[in-house]
Amino acid sequence: MKGLGAGIGVVFLSPILIAGTGMMLASSADAVQGSGSFSGCLSDIDSDKIAEQVTKILDGASGKDVHVEGLDLPAEQVPNAQTIVAAGLSLDVPKKGQIIALATAMQESRLRNLGYGDRDSLGLFQQRPSQGWGSAQQIRDPVYASEQFYKHLLKVDGWQQMTVTQAAQAVQKSGLPDAYAQWENLATALQSAIAKTFPGAGDADDKDTNQDEKPSTSTTGCAPGQDGSGFGRIPEGSVPKGYSIPKDADPKARKAIAWAMHQLGTLYQWGGSCTNAHGPDPMGRCDCSSLMQQAYAHAGITLTRTTYTQVGEGRAVSPADLKPGDLVFSRGSAARPEHVGMYMGEGLVIEAPRTTKPVRITPIKDWDILAARHVL
Repeated sequence: MKGLGAGIGVVFLSPILIAGTGMMLASSADAVQGSGSFSGCLSDIDSDKIAEQVTKILDGASGKDVHVEGLDLPAEQVPNAQTIVAAGLSLDVPKKGQIIALATAMQESRLRNLGYGDRDSLGLFQQRPSQGWGSAQQIRDPVYASEQFYKHLLKVDGWQQMTVTQAAQAVQKSGLPDAYAQWENLATALQSAIAKTFPGAGDADDKDTNQDEKPSTSTTGCAPGQDGSGFGRIPEGSVPKGYSIPKDADPKARKAIAWAMHQLGTLYQWGGSCTNAHGPDPMGRCDCSSLMQQAYAHAGITLTRTTYTQVGEGRAVSPADLKPGDLVFSRGSAARPEHVGMYMGEGLVIEAPRTTKPVRITPIKDWDILAARHVL
């Protein structure tokens, strides 16, 4: 693999560096570093189409007749993506790490080697000389910048068990920590298409083994088909008009959701057992995790008591692929979330939110999901 990396450097890194020197031209002036969300969800990526278009660019197409969903200047962006993947291959970084790097560069610079940014941020990853990432000249070198990102990523304890957005944030420490997720699907498609162009690279494509035992690499920031906005404003403690538990929901999930719905309107109680939410004893009321625990207990499923431990229950799922009954986590960090709710289908979540608030149903669009778990 080290030989592969050396060969890659000879074959194409020099043209990339030459191209990088011109990135401050007007064509880059409309890129907005760290400016928030892409206007589309990019959840339904046609990987075969992207591979076809990427191959055209790498074969020398001008880019005028090439369209890659999510990339507005593919002739400029695809070679930069190629540099990032090549740097990862040369450092023996697994496929997941390359996807994290691509998603990060998409969010930070839209895969463009920018000569400007917030304060002294520069380059593909908007690294800052003042924060020890290297000199301005070094950071503007896409190869150097990519290698620095990977070296920092590999030092993050447990990065392979993190979601893409968690791992990217652990390296970047961005003011928009949830923004990386929106690029994961496109980053995955690009990595797959580009890696195939390097002889032998496929041998290292899946160094992440036992994926079923690890949290999903995805927190896409995209709603699972619906975001709940179609129900309009939902009065606290009530069921939105027109909602019913999806018929195709797992029977145990249906029982858990139905039981949780019977607790609607009861007041939150931190540390409450949720064993008698309608009773006079406040400690019989629900907090967020006891609502999940008791709902599933009535469906014959045993969950641990706290949000901190429930985030390790079952198996990880992508927030873009939620099923009724899945647990969703927010606040705090993905490794130690501070809040949990249950996905009900149709873009809705039932939760016991916080002190003074009742058990309620909220649209998933209002959730910043850090993790999701399928517990059945």
